[in-house]
Amino acid sequence: MSDRERLLDELGHGMVEVEHEVLDTVRRIPHFAHEHPPVRNVNQEFAESFTTLERVAMFITERVGTFGFFLIVFTWSVLWLGWNTLGPRGMRFDAAPAFVLWLFISNLIQITLMPLIMVGQNLQGRHAELRAESDYEVNLKAEKEVEVILLHLEKQSEQIERQGELILDILKRLSAAEGAAPARDGDEPK
Repeated sequence: MSDRERLLDELGHGMVEVEHEVLDTVRRIPHFAHEHPPVRNVNQEFAESFTTLERVAMFITERVGTFGFFLIVFTWSVLWLGWNTLGPRGMRFDAAPAFVLWLFISNLIQITLMPLIMVGQNLQGRHAELRAESDYEVNLKAEKEVEVILLHLEKQSEQIERQGELILDILKRLSAAEGAAPARDGDEPK
C-alpha cells in the first residue's frame, strides 16, 4: 500500500469518527416538536361562553356605539322638539319650553342603556384579556421555537467550522503526500 493510499485510508477512518461525533451532537440538541398545547381560538371560546342575557347586552352595546344609532337618536330628538315647537298648537303633545315627555323618555333610554352598555363593556374587557392571554401563549411558543432554532444554528456553525478545518487538514496532508511521493515513469516534474 502506497503512502497516498495509507493517508486516504487514515483520513477515511478519521471522517467516520467525525461523522459519529456530529450525529451524537445532533441527537443531544433538544428538539421542539409540539411540546405545547395547540393555539386556542379565544374568539370562539368567548362567544360560546355567553348566556342569553349577555348576548342581548353585547348586541345592544355593539349597536348603541354606532354612528347609525346616533343619527336615529338625533333625528328622533329633532323631530320631537321640532313638532312640539313648530307644529300646530292643537296637535303638540309635549309643548315647549318644558318638553317633559321628551326629557322623561330620553332619561329612560339613558337609564336603561347605561347598565347594558356597562355589562357589554365588561364582556368586551374579558374578551380583550382572553386575547391578550392567547397572544402571550403564542409569543412564549414562538420564543421557545426561536431558541431551539438558534441552538441548531450554533451547532451547525460549529460543525461547519470543524468540517472546514478537517478539509484544510486533508488538503495539507494530500499536498505533503504528493510532494513526498517519488515521480513515476511518464510523469513530468512540476
